[in-house]
Amino acid sequence: MGRIVRERSASGPAPLIVIGAGGHAKVVIEAIRAQGLFEPVGCTDPNAGGARVLGVEIIGGDDQLDVMRADGVRHIFVALGDGRLRMKIGAALLQKGFVLPSVIHPAATISPSARIGRGVVVMAGAVINAEASIGDFAIVNTLASIDHDCVLGAGVHVAPRTALAGCVQLGEGVFLGIGAVVKPNIKIGDHAVVGAGGVVVRDLPPGIEAVGVPAKPRSKKPSSER
Repeated sequence: MGRIVRERSASGPAPLIVIGAGGHAKVVIEAIRAQGLFEPVGCTDPNAGGARVLGVEIIGGDDQLDVMRADGVRHIFVALGDGRLRMKIGAALLQKGFVLPSVIHPAATISPSARIGRGVVVMAGAVINAEASIGDFAIVNTLASIDHDCVLGAGVHVAPRTALAGCVQLGEGVFLGIGAVVKPNIKIGDHAVVGAGGVVVRDLPPGIEAVGVPAKPRSKKPSSER
């Protein structure tokens, strides 16, 4: 994980491609522009209905990436909400030699001792405190709070207004719904999901879906009711 870079280069913003053209991509594009280090020059989405997203041209599918690289565009951001897909595409792009910077909105508050991975987005109003660690391709969404010594695995999505107390560990691909709260020293396993407003007071195993206050595994309906 690298240091957070906030300063614009002397030559101005570098061109960048955004993977995706949906609602999440819109917020990412505005965060990129606010940060000022990069300028989105194209979005890829073979299924997009429009020609532009917030003024950024939709250039087609991911087959256009090699064309853009030949034109000198080396930076890409994967703006997809699906965590598994985000990690898969991000890893493939790194193998191809693209650079996947992180996007830190200037209205976010990041401790100088925090560690931020590649391809991470930290939205406006988010707070990441001392010696927290954010894995590659994670999303720390609007007004989320990550306290000291938390460890977020790759592909985690911490939704708006979630709050993690100190020393929380989130495994790879964990999703915390809007307004979720996690008490100190909790561990949540890979690809677990906590529903909106859930309050996690005990460790959760991998792959589980938990809801409520306190958050408990969602009951499975009998097969006859499915």
